[in-house]
Amino acid sequence: MPNSNRKFLVVADDTIECRTALYFAARRAQATGAHVTILASHEPGDFNHWIGVAETAKREAEAASEALLESMAEDAEAVTGERPELLLREGERREVLARVLEEDPLISLLILGASPSSEGPGPLVSALARGKGLFNGRTVPVTVVPGDMDKSEIDALI
Repeated sequence: MPNSNRKFLVVADDTIECRTALYFAARRAQATGAHVTILASHEPGDFNHWIGVAETAKREAEAASEALLESMAEDAEAVTGERPELLLREGERREVLARVLEEDPLISLLILGASPSSEGPGPLVSALARGKGLFNGRTVPVTVVPGDMDKSEIDALI
């Protein structure tokens, strides 16, 4: 049972490396008494001339993000025994992430999964490596978890 107010933030998407980062965050939270927070975002559509289409697209994007959050929440809760905090925001992922980090001083660690793909580690890890795009005013430590780590390897680290 968590005994602190610290939060470990995971950014939700539908990749394997995201699930790996979530497992790492849940195990680390369990070991340290922190809480898991999961952030999902969806970008607003650009349907200025078709308001009905824009509303439908927005509802569909929100529903998909909510389903992803719920699935990830179940995975985290299976490890920690506690329901994680779920955040759903509209906007470009990096901008949303920067706002959430700025707004919530209890977030003490950002955990990202790096894609093992030859195409690169993913947009957030790439932005972090370039030194821009993830933080505005408030920075937090970041743990980058290799996306191809298995649970036993993560368990051995905790």
